[in-house]
Amino acid sequence: MRGALALLLGMEEDIEVVAQVSAGDAIVDTALTHRPDVALLDIELPGMSGLDAAAELRVQAPDCRVLILTTFGRPGYLRRAMEAGAAGFLVKDGPVEDLATAIRRVLTGETVVDPALAAAALSAGPNPLTARECEVLKASVDGATVSDIAAKLHLSESTVRNYLSSAIGKTGTRNRMEAMREARQQGWL
Repeated sequence: MRGALALLLGMEEDIEVVAQVSAGDAIVDTALTHRPDVALLDIELPGMSGLDAAAELRVQAPDCRVLILTTFGRPGYLRRAMEAGAAGFLVKDGPVEDLATAIRRVLTGETVVDPALAAAALSAGPNPLTARECEVLKASVDGATVSDIAAKLHLSESTVRNYLSSAIGKTGTRNRMEAMREARQQGWL
């Protein structure tokens, strides 16, 4: 998909693709080397998420505008992208002409957001989970035990249980796996 997009965008007279990376942890170094005006990022990447990379780019390459292009059109992801400093957020199912237009608009200083996703984000409300609850849920992703999570996060087991219980309650689910699934579905993790 990345290569096809690069090829199509490269056909635009006023757009030059200066670099491509396959892993999130290569984004910042590549941007510092090639100094693009716009970085087109996906959310779920190996090594580092596009959301984390966007936040790093805001600090290390503030002149580089970030446009998120993803299949994961979730309100929580949109909020997190905007908090990370992204200038735009689009879902991949649109035509490449719309993407090229969005890149041009972002370059002029506009913020570009998929309209349907913007409406969904406004009606969804904010993430009810605290940062620590999110961290504990993420640590439980591979079926880790409470003891494993506690050791990894340097917390007591009872504290981990409290965070998990709170996250389960806030997500309206029955257990931590359902809570994690719901939090991911909403884009909170």
